[in-house]
Amino acid sequence: MRTITARNPHDSLSFSRRHFKWPVLGKSYSHGATRGEEDYMKSSEAEEEEDEATMAFSSVCPSFHSEDFVSPPKKPPRQQHPQQQHPPQRRKVRTAVSRLRSALAAAVTGRHRQVGLGARLTGTLYGHRRGHVHLAFQLDPRACPALLLELAAPTAALVREMASGLVRIALECERAKGGPAPALPTATGGGKRLLEETVWRAYCNGKSCGYAVRRECGAADWRVLRALEPVSMGAGVIPAASCGGGEGDVMYMRARFERVVGSRDSEAFYMMNPDSTSTSSNSNSGGPELSVYLLRV
Repeated sequence: MRTITARNPHDSLSFSRRHFKWPVLGKSYSHGATRGEEDYMKSSEAEEEEDEATMAFSSVCPSFHSEDFVSPPKKPPRQQHPQQQHPPQRRKVRTAVSRLRSALAAAVTGRHRQVGLGARLTGTLYGHRRGHVHLAFQLDPRACPALLLELAAPTAALVREMASGLVRIALECERAKGGPAPALPTATGGGKRLLEETVWRAYCNGKSCGYAVRRECGAADWRVLRALEPVSMGAGVIPAASCGGGEGDVMYMRARFERVVGSRDSEAFYMMNPDSTSTSSNSNSGGPELSVYLLRV
């Protein structure tokens, strides 16, 4: 007797349908060739052909779950252009750089611009022997002068006055036409500040000595002031070779001054002399005493 075995599940299914006739429930026919048997045979042959086609297709095409199946590679994501990737961040960097440049420029130019004066300043009187006297007030010996005046008085004449021990310099300017100014300066303007006046009438110990003119610090003035940066207080002579001038030596006197503001139209600068031992106006033991008055009349 030959044993019938199936090579795979599909062979067993087709073999059982080929060699065995399965009756349909609810229908009975006679022992001869009936219509139900013919229909069943036709349907069995159609299913067998479908099973063979399915087996053939599965043997040719690999399964999606098999190891031999390779899925198509995924497309890499598109990369944006560097300039379009972070535009807000680039704007922030540019803004920070521009602000840094503005801060550095303000720090450099701030040495040459000062908004206001303090209560203590450095005052310097200097001039060539045969030239005119210059008066400069600075917040710091290295700073640009907040007030620089050129007096018409000769340097030699001022030296003779200082030999007496008492020097009073009074500078007067005329009030602008249009009525009296307010008693106190305003923050929003309302007129020119007293230190911004350009032309003054000058008096030294009650004697008229011409005019004084406010001017900007030039190259010659910078050479003298830079040469006097190490000096905090004292008097002396700067050789012509040191200050780079061809008009001879430069005489100077430097000291600390106290600034007193009386009103919008009056200010005073008093020289602070730590070596003075007497407050009497006729005493010469403490060296020369210098006072500068600014008045607007």
